[in-house]
Amino acid sequence: MSSWTADELDRIGDAEELQLASYRPDGTLRRYVVMWVARVGDELYTRSAYGPDAAWYRHALASGRGRIRAGGVEREVRFEPGDPEANVPLDAEYHRKYDRHGEKIVATVVGEHRYGLTVRLAPDGA
Repeated sequence: MSSWTADELDRIGDAEELQLASYRPDGTLRRYVVMWVARVGDELYTRSAYGPDAAWYRHALASGRGRIRAGGVEREVRFEPGDPEANVPLDAEYHRKYDRHGEKIVATVVGEHRYGLTVRLAPDGA
């Protein structure tokens, strides 16, 4: 088990976008997809803007492991369910960070209809 360094949290949390790839069953890495990332305390999160059927989301849940790149950091991660206590602060962080893109776009990742689609990005030291 590993943890994020303060520098990693700052760099990834401040990054505009995150690249995320999950592992296939044969151990190879899928193609990276681009998404938003938000930091709440010492945790990093992302959400599926396109619901539970989004390919990256299904693959991430199935594999449980992958790799992310953001802010000049590349790191192996575990994909874990989001902490329900983080949902409201996560919404606030998404708004703070991304509202300049427009209400309609930010609405794809905030609100109760997205809480069950929250993925915690946990550093993987394995």
